[in-house]
Amino acid sequence: MSATTLSSWGQYPAFPQAARPCFWRSELSTNLKQLINQFGNTLAYGNGRSYGDSCLASSDHVLATRGLNRFIAADWQNGIIRAEAGVSLAELLQLSIPQGWFLPVTPGTQYVTLGGAVANDVHGKNHHVRGTFGCHVRCFELLRSDASAQICSPQDHSDLFNATIGGLGLTGIISWIELQLLPIQSSLIQSYSTRFNNLAEFFQLAAEHDSQHEYTVAWIDCLAQGKHLGRGIFIYGDHAETGELAVHHKAKLTVPLTPPISLINSMSLRAFNTVYFHKHPPSLQHALVSYEPFFYPLDAISHWNRIYGKSGFQQYQCVIPSASAEAAVHALLQEIAAVGSGSFLAVLKRCGDVPSPGLLSFPLPGVSLALDFPQLEPLNTTLFSRMDSIVRAAGGRLYPAKDAHMSANDFRHFYPKWSSLESLRDPGLCSRFWQRVTLA
Repeated sequence: MSATTLSSWGQYPAFPQAARPCFWRSELSTNLKQLINQFGNTLAYGNGRSYGDSCLASSDHVLATRGLNRFIAADWQNGIIRAEAGVSLAELLQLSIPQGWFLPVTPGTQYVTLGGAVANDVHGKNHHVRGTFGCHVRCFELLRSDASAQICSPQDHSDLFNATIGGLGLTGIISWIELQLLPIQSSLIQSYSTRFNNLAEFFQLAAEHDSQHEYTVAWIDCLAQGKHLGRGIFIYGDHAETGELAVHHKAKLTVPLTPPISLINSMSLRAFNTVYFHKHPPSLQHALVSYEPFFYPLDAISHWNRIYGKSGFQQYQCVIPSASAEAAVHALLQEIAAVGSGSFLAVLKRCGDVPSPGLLSFPLPGVSLALDFPQLEPLNTTLFSRMDSIVRAAGGRLYPAKDAHMSANDFRHFYPKWSSLESLRDPGLCSRFWQRVTLA
């Protein structure tokens, strides 16, 4: 057993994971069975970009799959790639962009693995156009502790295919994935941004631009109140039709150590939000930018999670159905602004109606709100409880991949198909999240 210990990206809850690395697909079955026999259960752990406890094994012993990072086959004429589950999105982009292909769906970081993208059925700025990551997965190989490896697709072993997409790594170990990519003519993005002064203006902008552009998203000032509540920057864009097919290479800043306390507090957050909002002119701004700053602004800072201090942070991400979205998001922002907490990167995004094959896929037609909160008690527990009530009453739900507090009752209410996943769960795989929301 390796002495390496791992944690979630949010560094909360604090359950260090002992890691057994795996570098070859031929080792997967043996390592999986040994871990289960010795510790009762395990879980695949990719690059550790899940924020809460969904990537933490309830045994605290994980099978580290980042070493499975090889490309198996590529059809550049049709944009189909087959790669091992430990390949990161960044590594895939380095290979695919020069060939004229991009990820069909990408989350806000390129450092998740393909296996993690499937397990969490990630979504991005173009959910209103292309749905979730799982909508573009053609097939994958799934290794279970109680059966031989199986090739899963919409046609073959479709029950396991649907349960694995968004299944939080509980149905088996994904060894490789075949993905349909998106054709592009350039790695540049035609990006537009404009300020909006309140939440109502966001909904007007989203209604106008979602149908016209591939990518839309908004940054919001989570501390603004009164007539400016929900103010922010609306950003939309499309892949440029001309330009180089170049991989982005830029030196990154780094947070070299973890401070004893969070550097994010009401004073620093208020100052940042005010400066960031007024940095953007009120008129529409256009820029031709590389894909990396457009899709992955936080990736420019290595180990940015350290700024939240040794206690870590929690992300609160919810999605609210369209019919109740404006009123519910208004109420959520009122609660957040009242306590003066939240994050410098608060994201508001309209989700579309493209269905995912995943049983537990998070997005639904409506609006998603995501913010990071320094881990502070009892503030977080009290605030999250009030926010949960708003989400529940509005018919929304929380995102398991980012969660560290959801109650068992809420999870079962938000995801009524959880029992179907439980019936297909590999008996040797269990996360602290799953234990908390279904087995406690």
